[in-house]
Amino acid sequence: MTTDTRIPTTPAPEPGRAPSAAPSQTGIAFRAVRRSVAASLQAAWRAVVRAARAVAAFCEPVTGIISTTGWLVLAAAAVSLVVAWTFGWLEFAFLGFTLLAAVLVSIAFVFGRMHFEVGIELQPARVVAGERALGRLGVRNAGSTPSAPARIELPVGAGLAEFVVPHLAPGDEHDELFAVPTNRRAVIVAGPAVSVRGDQLGMLRRTVRWTDPVELFVHPVTARLLPSAAGLVRDLEGEITKVITNNDISFHALRAYEPGDPLRNVHWRTSARTGRLMVRQYEETRRSQLALVQSTERSHYASDDEFELGVSVLASIGVQVIRDQTRLSVVTERVSLRTATPTTLLDDSCRIEPVERVYPTMRDFVREATKRLPAPSVVIAVGGSALPLAEFRAVETVFGNDTQTIAVRVELGAASTLTKIAGMTVATVGELADLPRLMRRVRP
Repeated sequence: MTTDTRIPTTPAPEPGRAPSAAPSQTGIAFRAVRRSVAASLQAAWRAVVRAARAVAAFCEPVTGIISTTGWLVLAAAAVSLVVAWTFGWLEFAFLGFTLLAAVLVSIAFVFGRMHFEVGIELQPARVVAGERALGRLGVRNAGSTPSAPARIELPVGAGLAEFVVPHLAPGDEHDELFAVPTNRRAVIVAGPAVSVRGDQLGMLRRTVRWTDPVELFVHPVTARLLPSAAGLVRDLEGEITKVITNNDISFHALRAYEPGDPLRNVHWRTSARTGRLMVRQYEETRRSQLALVQSTERSHYASDDEFELGVSVLASIGVQVIRDQTRLSVVTERVSLRTATPTTLLDDSCRIEPVERVYPTMRDFVREATKRLPAPSVVIAVGGSALPLAEFRAVETVFGNDTQTIAVRVELGAASTLTKIAGMTVATVGELADLPRLMRRVRP
């Protein structure tokens, strides 16, 4: 019996291939140290940031009253003093101390307390675009001592109104009237009213908020449509569909009795005449449900005025649908409008704004916007002149055969017409005044 005494050897490297080097312990140590230092620096930086935020929050009552102009003045004073110290220029020292003195003098203007009761009233709270709207700012001295003159700032939409409140004795009131621009549909926010104390140069600015914002709804211009217009299906029992059911109102036909049919549907006279049980069949009915959708993509409209015409068309149709007591859903890419009353619909229509490309096609938008809504019997799609007719036709494929689709294409200044394209009704609206005439002719 022999014993294998061969010593295992390391296989020789392949020709042309360098042997793998052993890992360097020095390199491993350096990498570990580098990671440790990086983690320590990150932790230290986070601690510095937290400390800086805590200091900023603590100093906010003081630093918050310094305006941008004040910070620029302080920075200029610091630079002037540094230059004077470095180069020995007395002119810069004089300039630096003068700027610091100006900041110190302005501190006296921010002291003092005011005891005001401030109110904002808009009359009326809802107007149609182009109508006049007025606002009133009322200030009352609720303190026990006379108040010093004060300045009150009131943001109104994109503008800022400034009012000077004179000296007021205890209990005295001061009113200021202002006009609200209502030339375009919008939700105009007035307020909050803030009193401002500070120096005349605007280096320090101390504000006190007195009121909450107040909204003014500028409704779109609408056209009054006749009842039963707007392509609606008005009925007492509901809209008749092609679905056959065993229990409804609209009688369809008789058929032979099958086990399980309710006996109340048996037509006894026919059963006696034919000698076999016959039961009634009905056509399924459903209450009219209208879906009103508008594409608000900016690229689908030739101008802002055309977009406003589209919103006016949407609001006009929606208001009449609500008045006709037909169930309604109104959606855009960004906003789903409330339809409880005409007023809520008009209020929400004030918030419709143009959007950039949200959905690839009009069909994708309608499919996504209506997939959680009740199945509509009529769909009215509103779009601009830059939206191809093929996009309107593609909307039909989203719904079943029982749903009628009407396209309303707004084209500012064009002739208002009503046409049929491949079985779909297409209404072209050139101006809002033509909408009632077109809607009277719409028959879904």
